[in-house]
Amino acid sequence: MRTLFLIFVTVLGAGLCSAQTSPESFFSVPGPDAPELAARGAFSVGVRTLQVKNPDQVDILNFDKATKKAPVYDRPLTVEVWYPANIPAGTQERTVYEMGFPRNPAGPKDLPKTVSVLGKALRDAAPAPQAGGKPYPLILLSHGYPGSRYFLSYLAENLASKGYIVAAIDHTDSVFGEEKGFESTLLNRSNDQLFTIGALEEMATHPNHFLYGILDADNVAIVGYSMGGYGALASAGAGYSDSALGNSFVPGGYFADWRASSLKYQTRLRKEVKAVVAFAPWGSQPPFNSWDSAALAGIHIPLLLVAGDQDDISDFAGGMKPAFEKMVNSDRCMLVYENARHNIGGNPPPAEALGNFVTRESFEEPAWRKDRITAINQHFVTAFLDLMLKGDESKRGYLHVTPERSNDGQWQIPFGTSVGAKFSDGKDYWKGFQRRYAVGLEMHCVAPEK
Repeated sequence: MRTLFLIFVTVLGAGLCSAQTSPESFFSVPGPDAPELAARGAFSVGVRTLQVKNPDQVDILNFDKATKKAPVYDRPLTVEVWYPANIPAGTQERTVYEMGFPRNPAGPKDLPKTVSVLGKALRDAAPAPQAGGKPYPLILLSHGYPGSRYFLSYLAENLASKGYIVAAIDHTDSVFGEEKGFESTLLNRSNDQLFTIGALEEMATHPNHFLYGILDADNVAIVGYSMGGYGALASAGAGYSDSALGNSFVPGGYFADWRASSLKYQTRLRKEVKAVVAFAPWGSQPPFNSWDSAALAGIHIPLLLVAGDQDDISDFAGGMKPAFEKMVNSDRCMLVYENARHNIGGNPPPAEALGNFVTRESFEEPAWRKDRITAINQHFVTAFLDLMLKGDESKRGYLHVTPERSNDGQWQIPFGTSVGAKFSDGKDYWKGFQRRYAVGLEMHCVAPEK
């Protein structure tokens, strides 16, 4: 009996030791069932925090009803930048991000104000110039309402490891725990995006700045989720319609400067923005109707739209799908998660959100594993940006898949056999997916009409 007891204690002790020393998991490192292009790239990643101010902006939250005017202010923005980096020997590529915790009146009252998100990046690491001195394309990330510059860290770190500089904005008045009137988000989202691109490009001209010599100021993409997608479509050329409901939400007529018919709006667009990724973009659904057909036809750059066909926030059938169809001048693709709702853009939930339904539903999807969604996003966003910003034609086959509905794909093998972890070559089955794992998805790609 004593021998059996010793064996039990030994096994239990070994199990506890193993649990205590298990490797950390990072949102930017996909699991073994991820599609091919989701894997992290060859670069180590550094991260830094920047503060910028957009001068003389309309302070819409202090609109004076008596004078029917709003004051101006220098609009502050916090920007997180991830980039390819040199990690000193013996130094761990690891950091912790502090993100505001989503609040909900129906949720627990004792929630922490912030939560920690583990990151695979080294704070303030030295940049790693690319071989041959070629600069890296810039990717701008824009969160929803409310959100955080860390809300898409799974994508930011992953793309930086593949040779991109990735900058994520904390949109003032729209950050977890600090959200204010929605009119500020309606008015400022595209403005924040376009200004931040210019601010980063200007910083990169200074020899003593860490971005000097590594940022490609002529090769930029915007990736936006929800309200970030709303802003991204405007930043891509889809100015808001004269009849958009936003006109009545933003007082004083200040929204007019962002209408498609405004010459001022046209001068704000940046020619270096070469592509856009919009996750569940808000605003095209009735009754908001932010864009009419003419406005959406104003997008002339490539676009990847990612949506859940059961989205009850941005409305797939009544909003995003018809909007995609009206982007007739864009070389565009739409990835659809069947049976998914709105939470197809951000990180998986932090541990603090798991124990309560209300907090958990701020991150999770009812019919999909969230880590599966993030891996698929990493795969397709990599394919799209590599093709559009780096000119890598080998990635086109990962986007223009056959058949359009993944469930109709065929990968025939003899009964009782297995192909293991092999990725599909794209013949009759989605390229880059393992057998049986391309399921519940649709991809629709359309060439521009002219």
